[in-house]
Amino acid sequence: MVVEQSAPSDGPAWRPRLVEGDGEAAEQDPRVRAVLDVLGGQSVPGVAARWAVDPALVHRWVAAFVEAGTAQVTNRPTADAAQQRDRFLAAFAHELRTPLTTAQGWVAMLREGDVPPAAAERTTERLHASLERLAERVIDVELLAAASLGLLRPEPRRVTVGELVAGINGLDDVGGQGPHLEVVVDPELFRRALRDLWSAGLSEPRPRSLRLEVDVVAPWVELRVMRDADPIDIEVLRALFEPFDLNDDRTGVTIGLYLARALVVAHGGTLGADQDDTSAVLWIRIPHHT
Repeated sequence: MVVEQSAPSDGPAWRPRLVEGDGEAAEQDPRVRAVLDVLGGQSVPGVAARWAVDPALVHRWVAAFVEAGTAQVTNRPTADAAQQRDRFLAAFAHELRTPLTTAQGWVAMLREGDVPPAAAERTTERLHASLERLAERVIDVELLAAASLGLLRPEPRRVTVGELVAGINGLDDVGGQGPHLEVVVDPELFRRALRDLWSAGLSEPRPRSLRLEVDVVAPWVELRVMRDADPIDIEVLRALFEPFDLNDDRTGVTIGLYLARALVVAHGGTLGADQDDTSAVLWIRIPHHT
């Protein structure tokens, strides 16, 4: 909720004073510019319309901006920092447990000589796959730690959407303006965000179809995972966006889209979802660089 401060009856309307400084980051990041517009006295609906986002999203940006500034000035962490840390440790341990247990099992069988020579190659492939998954999870946590400390530094370059989605299982085509649309992102980081967005689209109940569309919706490029399916349970959908919600082996939710959102935020963008009774859209918006 945004509280408007009334002006004294005998003086001009009160407005926050913005100190001039290095405005490079604000000019590059639409979210910061939107927040500064609101803090400068512009209406939230007007700012939201100009930046083509939902007013609720602008409210969230302003709240996060103010909370982060308060924590920095007072040198105190936000109230839920410890809770997020504990949830992260639990979720990350769960993410590591499965590939680690699998790898240990195959190594034990190889060590004891329980694998016949004919099955050695297949066993080695399974062991390799488990270790690859374990390595991916370690990279995920390194990126999350870097993002939480403000140390994530994308190295953006111009790349096509088709290059970014190459190798994502089950993603065969790109609708809308197609795979040749160019975006300016860090390919390695943004590819992970798209991977997780596509995986989230496969949440239960399994979709009848799933496709990716990309369009320019100025001032953003919008990448949408279109899900034709019955609604995702509201608790599961909420957990996808929560920081490190626990996996109970029924929903499949672990770190969900939290890493994807951190990576998108590092690119100056935002991530969200819309859903009705027959379909859902999981979307990423990043600034459009002409």
